[in-house]
Amino acid sequence: MTATVQAPKALLQAQKLANLTDSKIRIPFLGFRLGLDFLVGLIPFIGDLIMVGVSLSIVAMAKSMQVPRALRIAMVKNIAIDFFLGLIPFVGDVVDLFYKSNQKNVRIIEKWWVSQNHQQIQSNSQQALQEWEKSQDI
Repeated sequence: MTATVQAPKALLQAQKLANLTDSKIRIPFLGFRLGLDFLVGLIPFIGDLIMVGVSLSIVAMAKSMQVPRALRIAMVKNIAIDFFLGLIPFVGDVVDLFYKSNQKNVRIIEKWWVSQNHQQIQSNSQQALQEWEKSQDI
């Protein structure tokens, strides 16, 4: 039996939060998605501050996973770009539709985690393939 490599709980929580804030709601016929970041961001300044707090919680999750400081700084830069552009009336609302800082930040965490676990993931994949081939009499 193959031992599985499971993503840490913090990564799974960050993925769920990024989905909720950036792309939970699909706009029919228009082909794009939005989330709470867009909706809460419609409240001038206060909405943007609230979403910075939510976004920083993803950075905290990354820290709990021991994601390197340089990557966390890159994540904070994504949040800052989203925040400062969000302060511009109308432009900020449009930016929230397309600049998905939380999803960008989760991708940073995911890439780092996969790079740290690459050999184990590859080994498990090979083992699973071999077990499948045996079960198929290949």
